[in-house]
Amino acid sequence: MGGTGLRERKKQKTRLALVDAALAMFAEQGYEATTVDQIAAAADVSPRTFFRYFATKEDVALCLPLDGFEVVLSELAARPMEEPPFTALNHAVRAMVTMLEEGDLADRARFLRARELIDATPALFAGSVRRMMENERQLIAEIARREGAHCDDLLAHFVVALFTAVTRVGLELCEHDDFPGGIPDLTTVARRLEAALELAQRSLRPGWDRP
Repeated sequence: MGGTGLRERKKQKTRLALVDAALAMFAEQGYEATTVDQIAAAADVSPRTFFRYFATKEDVALCLPLDGFEVVLSELAARPMEEPPFTALNHAVRAMVTMLEEGDLADRARFLRARELIDATPALFAGSVRRMMENERQLIAEIARREGAHCDDLLAHFVVALFTAVTRVGLELCEHDDFPGGIPDLTTVARRLEAALELAQRSLRPGWDRP
């Protein structure tokens, strides 16, 4: 088990080295101008090693938000079944943000750099929207499973659509002017998200998200 743990730590270290190299190069010379070979060289690995972790340079740029989504999906699946769907989603995204807030400082900074890069790069923003649509399909399927409904259930689709809109307001539509020094920090983002979630809860009739 110790050997397995060491191998996993080495893999995670290599993955993060690739992410850090990619984010630095994207910021320095632009996403379009950066190649996989350059990222691999900056991380001191071969291109072949890069492709063991990521299929494309878009994948490395988007991996951290996708990692966050995996946490949300896992937390949602673990929520009590009697919990209303929208409430369960809220708790799941709060758990993801809490994990980031309580995590390593470097991890928090890396996540925010990735988000800034995505918002500022049209090609990555488009890729993020595509992934978001797939994420929504997975959330719909999980909500439908929890409620014993079919995946094309209208209510499940509506719950996830509303949840996505609320979290977008909290996480993605923050202007730099809203932050001290113009630089986003995770604590401020978390407060905005919490405010958006609370506003939604106050605005909705109890029981709206169940037949």
